[in-house]
Amino acid sequence: MANAHVRVRFCPSPTGNPHVGLVRTALFNWAFARHTGGTFVFRIEDTDAARDSEESYEQLLDSLRWLGFDWDEGPEIGGPHAPYRQSQRMDIYQDVAQKLLDAGRAYPCYCSTQELDDRRAAARAAGKPSGYDGHCRDLTAEQKSAYQAEGRTSVVRFRMPDEPITFTDLVRGEITYLPENVPDFGIVRANGAPLYTLVNPVDDALMEITHVLRGEDLLSSTPRQIALYGALIELGLATSVPAFGHLPYVMGEGNKKLSKRDPESSLNLYRERGFLPEGLLNYLSLLGWSLSADRDIFTVEEMVAAFDVSDVNPNPARFDLKKAEAINADHIRLLDVKDFAERCAPWLKAPFASWAPEDFDAAKWDAIAPHAQTRLKVLSEITDNVDFLFLPEPVADEASWTKAMKDGSDALLATAREKLESADWTSAESLKEAVLAAGEAHGLKLGKAQAPVRVAVTGRTVGLPLFESLEILGKEKSLARIDAALTKLKLTA
Repeated sequence: MANAHVRVRFCPSPTGNPHVGLVRTALFNWAFARHTGGTFVFRIEDTDAARDSEESYEQLLDSLRWLGFDWDEGPEIGGPHAPYRQSQRMDIYQDVAQKLLDAGRAYPCYCSTQELDDRRAAARAAGKPSGYDGHCRDLTAEQKSAYQAEGRTSVVRFRMPDEPITFTDLVRGEITYLPENVPDFGIVRANGAPLYTLVNPVDDALMEITHVLRGEDLLSSTPRQIALYGALIELGLATSVPAFGHLPYVMGEGNKKLSKRDPESSLNLYRERGFLPEGLLNYLSLLGWSLSADRDIFTVEEMVAAFDVSDVNPNPARFDLKKAEAINADHIRLLDVKDFAERCAPWLKAPFASWAPEDFDAAKWDAIAPHAQTRLKVLSEITDNVDFLFLPEPVADEASWTKAMKDGSDALLATAREKLESADWTSAESLKEAVLAAGEAHGLKLGKAQAPVRVAVTGRTVGLPLFESLEILGKEKSLARIDAALTKLKLTA
């Protein structure tokens, strides 16, 4: 159903590497905007100069493009509510803060950090709420002047209403916060710098955001934002309060929230390992939502067509790397083989490839690609799977050699070489029959018989289909490698 009035936003801070939980939030907002025919606003919350960096900002933009997210308003494309970086909107926040002060909806607070800590400790000891106690809420002009004469600086606090705040969360249903649990809060630091508690809802109001879809960890700030919206409406700076939907936590190991410090939380990790954007997005969409009860694999387009925020499950979602890899593997299989081959390109050259650039054989790569496509979980696995085609000699680690070369392997290899010598090297089936016959001559089934041949030719105990690999490598090189393995076995006998 098209709804041009829906306006959602994705507003990350440019600090460090993008987090998969952040990507999940972006995905749900983007899918909701595209499903409803609404507007996806990309905004950068970069007011923390100590933590934000231009490098992280560029990385954010690059990551969104890699994932396939397009934005209707935001950095680099502009829009009617520009600028879209908070660091360029400071005059706006100062103006709004002053209007809140002038209207009596905010007030200066002169309490020192030590005084606040002491009063909070006393409240806890008395079994009372330990939030701000409203000490400076109703200071007279004389009291303010006295504090200023002492040289005290002041923060700006927003005056919360004295009645409960109730709202209907799009994911969690009706939620009520009592006034004693939502005390007055700071919106401007003593140095004049605006806080997140001010800039985020102000930007949402001025950018006419209609739906705020964000992480569950921000749920407790919602009543404060709703109250601030009420003040902004009174001031004529907003027309309505947006609908809120709080997305479930993404959990890591040990039932703990997946944090930025967890290695598996980094988007860059998945990109470097060769996850497809469509595979990763498919998996992340399942962290709180599903297309249907019996279907895990779907395209981004199918998700957009079906996505409804009311279908999001409020329960925490566990990040399962193995399931993410399995879903990515399915998306690799869905690619056209030419597309697959092109996407593997970065892993077929330095710094990933161990072979010399001049030894890469495009014809061999084109021949092996369809077989590789059925085996990979992530694209980075391609390097080790095809190196035997482009290296002068296969790379066999000692463990693989020992595992495959059992007693009698020399006799088996010698028979296999004899059978392969007379096989049809334009037919993988003929090569299979040759190794099968060698195995039968030594009382072995195909699985046991092909193990030493695989290690002799490819250097690995597992890999791409052996007989297709032999055919593509070619008779001369394959038999030479079997000869080299026989020589090694004799020397170590």
